[in-house]
Amino acid sequence: GKNEYDLLVIGGGSGGLACAKEAAQFGRKVAVLDYVEPSPRGTAWGLGGTCVNVGCIPKKLMHQAALLGSALKDAQHYGWNISQPVHHTWSVMAQGVQNYVKSLNWGHRVQLQDKKVKYFNVKGSFSDPHTVCGLTKAGKEVSCCADFYSVVHFEHFRLSGSQIIAGALEYGITSDDLFWLKESPGKTLPRFILYVSLECAGFLTGIGLDTTVMMRSIPLRGFDQASHISKTSQICFTTQQQMASLVTEHMESYGTKFLKRCFPTKVEKLKSNRLQVTWKNADLNTEETDSFDTVMWAVGRVPDTKALNLETVGVKTNSETGKIIVDASEATSVPHIYAVGDITEGRPELTPTAIAAGKLLAQRLFGQSSELMDYDNVPTTVFTPLEYGCVGLSEEAAVQCHGSDNIEVYHAYYKPLEFTVAERDATQCYVKMVCLREREQRILGLHFIGPNAGEVIQGFALGIKCGATYSQLMKTVGIHPTCAEEVTKLRITKRSGLDATVTGC
Repeated sequence: GKNEYDLLVIGGGSGGLACAKEAAQFGRKVAVLDYVEPSPRGTAWGLGGTCVNVGCIPKKLMHQAALLGSALKDAQHYGWNISQPVHHTWSVMAQGVQNYVKSLNWGHRVQLQDKKVKYFNVKGSFSDPHTVCGLTKAGKEVSCCADFYSVVHFEHFRLSGSQIIAGALEYGITSDDLFWLKESPGKTLPRFILYVSLECAGFLTGIGLDTTVMMRSIPLRGFDQASHISKTSQICFTTQQQMASLVTEHMESYGTKFLKRCFPTKVEKLKSNRLQVTWKNADLNTEETDSFDTVMWAVGRVPDTKALNLETVGVKTNSETGKIIVDASEATSVPHIYAVGDITEGRPELTPTAIAAGKLLAQRLFGQSSELMDYDNVPTTVFTPLEYGCVGLSEEAAVQCHGSDNIEVYHAYYKPLEFTVAERDATQCYVKMVCLREREQRILGLHFIGPNAGEVIQGFALGIKCGATYSQLMKTVGIHPTCAEEVTKLRITKRSGLDATVTGC
């Protein structure tokens, strides 16, 4: 017979688990269906979704490993005697990271059990508008019905854009696989589309691996886009993204190699077991090759909505992206079916937004709340060697919304105090604030490149969420000496054309 619930959640990622646990707090009968389809290389993982298993958590920990490598180099300038050469052991790092991820998997299972949420390790799909069916690994059929459904299932990397490349599926891996490798990937070629490629390339370089990023177009697409004058080359990149250019410039100085405006055509396995990659260089109109130990495809994720049988029950999706179309209350075109997180059209693919949206959905369904998720001014950070954090509008978006004459941009190049004794290059350490040009100058966006960018942006995000203005910020006393205080010292506008380099303290 059918298992009956008040709420059935399809997908055990951050949003789904948050929604399920919140609904259970109201005494509701709740179940979660979650199943991980292994990657083409056979990598699978436990409960918790992308962030816990193959996203934020392992990425940040491996980023930390790379930062420690940089700190070892700096330490010598501060009087520490470090015997050279220093070696990194991938297997030790990987084991530590993977053990921590598994502890989180177990923690999620325990939390569901404690809150009396039923967990099914099943890949479910709708058989009718009120019934979800699926098969367990043992082949047992599970059938569930509920008053409300929350769909949060999101597929792992799809190599759809790479399937036309000979050898891509056979020899390549994704970042999903990278985080679960037991041995070092060696000389690595990440094929870039999304920021995860830059993050992976950054920590791979940081732990001493030969890393090359292949990118067909511009980096960090969707982040701040504006004219950028490189301090080192004095070349104006009028069509490139300003902050992204600074991030990649720093990565190049850090040792990461970039193949720009290049796209792969085939991957072949050599007798030595190395992978020979052939690509076309669009600028030179030439064909080039090199060999690598690992080729990683970072070509994005797509929702596995077809497997959910949504069309049959009338849930509308975007035919191009496959994402579910929802309204401000996360409702789909079917009244009792809702969707939150990465699977929804037009929403940021971020863990904190999915968690918040999932909790608020449960509160509206079962707690008599009417509060909607506010997707404006959501902060985020890219964990490249020199981190990039931002909140609010990019300069380009602000100009599009309000017009260039109504926007004032304050900016500065600064040098973190920690970089001075170690003689580290701070050319790309930069902060930019986008404001309305009216009298109080409400802050529309803040962009920060430098150490601990996420920690810096998080605090300012509250101010921007509360409608902070430039004049208020100028009355704020900075904490000295910190990188964050540079935001409180912004005086030079882009419009002025003056040198924005900070001098002195």
